[in-house]
Amino acid sequence: MILKKYATPQEKEQEIQQISQQITQELEVFFAPFLLVLERLLDKRLLRTCLEGMVAIIRFRNAKQGLLLSELGSYMNAFIGRSETATAGTKRLGKFIGSKKWSIHHIEDYLVEQAEKEIERLTRLKKRVLCVWDGSVIEKTESSKLEGLCPVISSKAKRLRKSRKGVVFNMPGGKPIMVTGMHWFCGLITGMDGSVCVAFMDWWTTKGKYAIKQRDQEMKLVIKAIGKWGNMLIHVFDRGYASGLWLTFLQECEAIFVIRWIKNHIFLDQDGKEKKVWQIGQGKKYLCHKVVTDQNGQKMNCSVWWTEVRHADYAGPLFLVKVRVEKNVWRLITNELVVTEEQAWTIFFTYRRRWKIEMSFRYGKSELAMESPRLWSWENRLKLLGLVTLVYSFLLFLLKPFYSDTIQLLLQLKCHRTGKRCQEALAPLYRLRWALSRLWDDAHPILGSLFPPNLETIRVLASLGRLDGFPKNQV
Repeated sequence: MILKKYATPQEKEQEIQQISQQITQELEVFFAPFLLVLERLLDKRLLRTCLEGMVAIIRFRNAKQGLLLSELGSYMNAFIGRSETATAGTKRLGKFIGSKKWSIHHIEDYLVEQAEKEIERLTRLKKRVLCVWDGSVIEKTESSKLEGLCPVISSKAKRLRKSRKGVVFNMPGGKPIMVTGMHWFCGLITGMDGSVCVAFMDWWTTKGKYAIKQRDQEMKLVIKAIGKWGNMLIHVFDRGYASGLWLTFLQECEAIFVIRWIKNHIFLDQDGKEKKVWQIGQGKKYLCHKVVTDQNGQKMNCSVWWTEVRHADYAGPLFLVKVRVEKNVWRLITNELVVTEEQAWTIFFTYRRRWKIEMSFRYGKSELAMESPRLWSWENRLKLLGLVTLVYSFLLFLLKPFYSDTIQLLLQLKCHRTGKRCQEALAPLYRLRWALSRLWDDAHPILGSLFPPNLETIRVLASLGRLDGFPKNQV
């Protein structure tokens, strides 16, 4: 489809309607395996509510109220814009989420199936497959009565306490600020480039009747990934997992891993002497250098040095890859063989892909409003967060090269930007969500590829003469 430069308003309206219906049908096809599983458990009206709910999540953009059922209910109608009967939409969405016939495990199984397809695709292309792990928290600072709340370290408070030269000064150090919230653990499947795929997204608490130990839950998910895909994955972790306990666990699982290590931990060098990580290789020149591009497209100088090391809690050999990135030094520990310059750079670029999971947490909190649910029930809150994860997976799916022309047209129509940085972005997730929200506000999505549309929807379309872009077998 090509956007005509001098098209009449009627032609442009038709193009907008066509691209709206095209993406709507892609949404239904993408979620078809999940909905077909629920079809055996739920009434079809609840399945329609599920689809309409995910469309409403995309359309309603509000960081503070984005997942309030009372707000989503006003976007629940599949054709009309803001429904005049928001309470009815809220009630339908509440019935779907509160149904005891399905659980968050159905969403987890669907995410694993989608991740398996991505792993098969990367393996078929003979690409390196990474599983990036990290944890975060969902902060519910003003809440006290919701089920499943526990104390978590506030990353927002830590960020706000940072001193800014000439503007704000806070005394350094001090105990971290604790607030009420939930723990969050995520695993993403990705290659050395391209988009990512959500494989695991889990939330838990350390207090109350749903209490789980943090390490137990994290190890449970890693074991699930290793048990399903074995050595097909390279597991990437940040400094929060730099410990002898974690090394022992990964050795028992026979996992391939890359961990950024803490500089004060003790290792054994090649001579068998105990040294802190920062002391190993001290005073030695870096072995190779390269100019790389950071996340913002700016060039920076990198230098790499590597050696073999040992750890008291790991039986086999380990390798330390020390990377100087501008003024920072990364100390990466891996059980992959590193004896050449190419292997050392591979470890560096493998760890650098971990930044994708930080962007995922940020997108979930700031754009998908994952800190806004106010559902009292723990199980219902998990289901709603699971639906948001499905929406996030769909947005990532639209960034695949196959849909590049459609997405470029969508961005040109509904979220045009002239800045070089926006136009050259490889994964314009924020603009994509903005554009979809505006598109479906103007050309409301017509759901019907899987389940027949409402009679009211057909009547409205017939009165406006918009049945051409709709499947004829359902009209």
